[in-house]
Amino acid sequence: MNDSSWGAPPQAGYWGPTDQGTGPGHARGAAPAGPAYDAHDAQQTRPMPVVPDAPAYGGNQDDDREAARPSGPLFRDETFRDQTPQAHPYGEVPQKQNPEPMPDAPQPAPQPQKKSAGRDLGAAVGVGVGLGVVIVASLFVVKAVFVGVIAVAVVVGLWELTKRLDERKGIRAPIVPLAVGGAAMVVAGYVQGPEGAWVAMALTMLAVLVWRMTEPAEGYLKDVTASVFAAFYVPFLATFVAMMLTADDGSYRVLTFLLLTVVSDTGAYAVGWRFGRHKLAPRISPGKTREGLLGAVTFAMAVGALCMEFLIDDGTWWQGLLLGLAVAGSATLGDLGESMIKRDLGIKDMGTLLPGHGGIMDRLDSLLPTAPVVWLLMVGFVGSA
Repeated sequence: MNDSSWGAPPQAGYWGPTDQGTGPGHARGAAPAGPAYDAHDAQQTRPMPVVPDAPAYGGNQDDDREAARPSGPLFRDETFRDQTPQAHPYGEVPQKQNPEPMPDAPQPAPQPQKKSAGRDLGAAVGVGVGLGVVIVASLFVVKAVFVGVIAVAVVVGLWELTKRLDERKGIRAPIVPLAVGGAAMVVAGYVQGPEGAWVAMALTMLAVLVWRMTEPAEGYLKDVTASVFAAFYVPFLATFVAMMLTADDGSYRVLTFLLLTVVSDTGAYAVGWRFGRHKLAPRISPGKTREGLLGAVTFAMAVGALCMEFLIDDGTWWQGLLLGLAVAGSATLGDLGESMIKRDLGIKDMGTLLPGHGGIMDRLDSLLPTAPVVWLLMVGFVGSA
């Protein structure tokens, strides 16, 4: 029997002969008016299922569809009115789609998570190699070109710092006099030495004071104070790199400075990531460990001994050991210092210019405070010529 015949009205002679009355109110099972039972018709029509005396659901007594619902493949899509186990006429209990696990069932142990560097390591390595190529090429081809690279880095670093100060603290340090004065400081240090750098620093501060007077007086003191800090922190410290370059072996002095700083950071990262257990300064930079600091010192001292012995005129290995120790300390302090600045500003990176690194200032954090340390020790060990 197909689905369309399930609710069709009974055909004449279907139920067979009966002695019950006919009419609109006849009881179920009474024979309707029409011809008597025909065996030929019975062979052409499948018999209806037997209807129980009492409907399973208490529904309309005149509706065969509510009286009984046989089970089987033809009726799998039928939905019963009551799905509870007590009301189900065939004793079938519906199963939950997502049964909850037994309370006493053992839970699988959590898988240990691998340590992550927290940055895109591939992008960081690619950008680092690209910057290294540019720096080394300009350093050994024409010294003046490398001075220009320093000036560009200073201007970009000042822009990142002043922008973050404005966004997070509402401090409006004027970028125009700072950028012009910062580039002038680098050039003056290369041409005139420390005296030229100090004069350029003083003139830059005077320009900041005058420039800021063109705006309302509210916040004048904090804006000027932040400008003094920015000028000293970025361009003035970078001037010592330009002053290293003026020596006869200036290119190798700058290369030693860069190598020691990079090796110190790399040693701290590698050893700290693999063996770090004890925090160095958890309130400032939770990722730094004492084991990482030990790795920075070891790597920097080893490379420092090699550089002073083979790259620097009149240098010796023991001077390199001291130089490496000093660089490891200054680079770590510089990194912690910028971490304090970023924590105060509530940011993770100073910028997004360098994929995998952040901004320019995120790469200068260790270099800037290390530059005067290396310059001073180089002058003390082998002189300034």
